[in-house]
Amino acid sequence: MFKLAHFSDPHLGPLPDVQPAQLASKRLIGYLNWRRNRAHAMTNSYLDALIHDIHAQEPDHIALCGDLVNIALPKEISGAKEWLPTVGSPEDLSLTPGNHDAYVPGALKKAYAAWRPYMQSDPELAVATTNANPPRFPFVRRRGKITIIGVSSARASSPFLATGYINNNQLRALGEQLQHAKARGDFRVVLLHHPPVRNATSWYKRLVGSSRFRNVIAEHGAELILHGHTHRATQMEIIGPEGPVPVICVPSASNGIGRHTPPARYNLYSIEQDGAGWSCIVEERGFSTAAEGVHHIAQHDLRIPGLRLAA
Repeated sequence: MFKLAHFSDPHLGPLPDVQPAQLASKRLIGYLNWRRNRAHAMTNSYLDALIHDIHAQEPDHIALCGDLVNIALPKEISGAKEWLPTVGSPEDLSLTPGNHDAYVPGALKKAYAAWRPYMQSDPELAVATTNANPPRFPFVRRRGKITIIGVSSARASSPFLATGYINNNQLRALGEQLQHAKARGDFRVVLLHHPPVRNATSWYKRLVGSSRFRNVIAEHGAELILHGHTHRATQMEIIGPEGPVPVICVPSASNGIGRHTPPARYNLYSIEQDGAGWSCIVEERGFSTAAEGVHHIAQHDLRIPGLRLAA
């Protein structure tokens, strides 16, 4: 059995000291939002407890779907670099960036340079290219019979927007890697930050051109799609060649109790092969009340096309 932990949107705080010149951009909006809202709603105590519980469950791999930082200050990015090893090694943790990691032009490039070991393909699975500067995404990792494909929807957007976008080169490579993994008989997990389901979030936070991503899945299929961004616990579906493919989100990993979105939570997927089939069970773990701490919330089978459900 392979155990995969999925969490997202830690929004690491507190914000470091900010120079006035650094706020002469969209960062001013994010800074004010942090001071008024997120500094009170998102605390390291919830995040630390969640990470401790993830480690206690001894997963085989951990997936983190972006928004490590808030307004992509250089000190935030370097701070996240120091924090990542406390979650897992580059071998054990896969990361896709979010819109806050790409908050202003140039930020995503700095984040990629700092966090690159967590966003790299296994050497034998790297996208083939003759380009001297190979594409950063998608990255592909194989752990046993589980193929993990990380797609980046992160980009710097205009003030008051939090949209994402996946370029055509990524989508083409995604389709190829999904097909390769299918030929290997692998269980395929796709990671991204923005939800690829139509109307999954407000228009100003949507994945622009999400239908192009859905077209890739409709053609090549996947067993599981994981994302963040909405700070909500949702399970949706998009069409695959053999039926609906689950698309699952988790609340922010640092969100406190009593806010307008659910408190900190993560999902633990138990994936097991049995002959030609698979079973996949998801357990939701996180906070309901502060007194209870991190605990079991729910468990259910994922109804995935082509998979044998657990008895």
